Amino acid sequence: MKKVFLLGVVFAGALTLGGCGHTRDERTVNGAAVGAASGAVIGGLASHSAGGAVAGALLGGAAGGIIGANSNPPPRRRCAEWEEDYYGRRHCIGWYD
Repeated sequence: MKKVFLLGVVFAGALTLGGCGHTRDERTVNGAAVGAASGAVIGGLASHSAGGAVAGALLGGAAGGIIGANSNPPPRRRCAEWEEDYYGRRHCIGWYD
């Protein structure tokens, strides 16, 4: 039961951090880091040895790096029209498609 809970926490953390990064390099590094950490935990729990944790970290890091490099970032919205309020602060009132 303890292992299942730990795996759930690891996967929840991996999903939360997996979407970080706007450039391809950032997504590759983040994917590799999350994959290596998840792989180390899963490999260590599955084999009960340090060798299993190392193998899991290597495989998870490689897979996470490949998946992160080939993922597409969310599009960034750019402002097309600005307006100033009473205090002189700029606010966007129109967006590019």
